[in-house]
Amino acid sequence: MPQHRLELDVVDFAPGRSSPRRLDGRQELLYVVSGTGTLQLGVEQYPLEPDTAALLLPGDTYDVAAHSELAIVRVSAPAWQSFERSRVTVHLSDCEERRADEHRTFRVLFETDVTQFVGVVELSRAPDHSHPYEEVGYILEGNGFAHIGETSTPIGPGSRFHLRPGEVHCIENSGPEPMRILAVFHPSGSPAQRLASLGARPFAGRSPAAPTLTLLAAGCIALVTSPYLACTVLASRARLLCEPRPRNAR
Repeated sequence: MPQHRLELDVVDFAPGRSSPRRLDGRQELLYVVSGTGTLQLGVEQYPLEPDTAALLLPGDTYDVAAHSELAIVRVSAPAWQSFERSRVTVHLSDCEERRADEHRTFRVLFETDVTQFVGVVELSRAPDHSHPYEEVGYILEGNGFAHIGETSTPIGPGSRFHLRPGEVHCIENSGPEPMRILAVFHPSGSPAQRLASLGARPFAGRSPAAPTLTLLAAGCIALVTSPYLACTVLASRARLLCEPRPRNAR
């Protein structure tokens, strides 16, 4: 399987304390799917609960103490430059909701030279389109389909995907509830950014070669290569696009 800059896995922690993990030359972005616990980073401790995100940078050594069964989506990425970190953790509800289109909203959690966000898709099917960045994602809630060319793959909670820059795709929420998607992409930018919107029909400029479908895990999205070229825009520092809220307001 080809090597990707972004690597996504789901880590299940049993109650208790994990072994220390040191980051050398890579950054990690965590997101709590379920359960509670504590992130230990140096002498500081940070509470973990569902919808909490964490940013860990090269040189960090951390461990996790799970208070119950704890599921965390972990995305590892190279650190292309050094950044300042204003905050280690943030809760999704502390982040500004923005609109991508009439059927989609998103909240950015962290932004370094990668962007971590959660998107919400209402009952709809978007036109075929592509993005100028590499992206990995995880379906938190909702059910639907990933449409790639003439192929449709069912997706639901726990499905994972990887998109190369310029890969043409479309996500459909078949309902009845909104779909929530956790994603991380490089280079950083807006989750609403698109290279093209192609409508529901296959793109005429697509390579005539038969598409090769790559499955990352059972139930995950398969995606095909497109001839688009990606632009590169790097952020100069880590930015937290959220305002903390009083803990007793949750």
